[in-house]
Amino acid sequence: MTLQYQYPEHLRHTLDTLPSSPGVYIFYGSDQTFPLYIGKSINIRSRVQSHFRTQSEAKLLHMTTRIEFHQTIGEIGALLLESQLIKNRSPLFNKRLRIARKLCSLRITDKTTQFVFSNETNFTHAQDLFGLFKTKHAAIEQIRDLADQEKLCYGVLGLEKLSAGRACFRYSLGKCGGACCGADTLESHQQRLKDSLESIKIRSWPYPGRIAIKETSGDKAEYHVLNNWLYLGTVNSLASGKEMVTPPSHFDRDSYKILCRYVFQSDAVKILALD
Repeated sequence: MTLQYQYPEHLRHTLDTLPSSPGVYIFYGSDQTFPLYIGKSINIRSRVQSHFRTQSEAKLLHMTTRIEFHQTIGEIGALLLESQLIKNRSPLFNKRLRIARKLCSLRITDKTTQFVFSNETNFTHAQDLFGLFKTKHAAIEQIRDLADQEKLCYGVLGLEKLSAGRACFRYSLGKCGGACCGADTLESHQQRLKDSLESIKIRSWPYPGRIAIKETSGDKAEYHVLNNWLYLGTVNSLASGKEMVTPPSHFDRDSYKILCRYVFQSDAVKILALD
């Protein structure tokens, strides 16, 4: 049964306590230990107000008894903190940004295509990896689509077995270029595959160790510390950043995407090496 939407009058007073600045906000229910929902915004108050007006969130609003917030200097800090908190605290209503313990990627060389997994391969420094998929099935769906566009061979891609000396069935239908039977070269086949996936090629960590991303607002500054695509935390000085110890690292998909989208694409962001 869908809960009928009612404006959350019991939370109206909370809006007066929320800042119109960047940061993360947390909805709590009667259990004050485990959060219901974690979100981020460049304007916390405005974003929470939008929740109050959303009918599809009636259940969340009905269950919420308190809203907590953590201010940040800017958007990058809010993105990184939101991602970290969701992974660490697993809020009930968040589906996105939950930790993916085993990611799948495609290792593409001049002659082979393999499915590799983050629990077996270090994605941080690996070469020739394309795509960050939550499941092998998602990776297969991606290359099936590419196979139709680029006339790639399912057999060469590892999606089906090939009989020695015989063309695959899709070749007879005109859907395969013939890498399976010599009508197409293996090198050309693999290059088309690489070119098609170039936009999602995984970058190796480009620094010798930890970095600090300096984010400023007026005369205030924060330093977001990362190592091997893993967000370690935010501090107010470089000295504090240098004291941070890297835990046993794993490739963090969300930190990777945040840096690639919001940091490496901007000339305005200052990156400082800590090691």
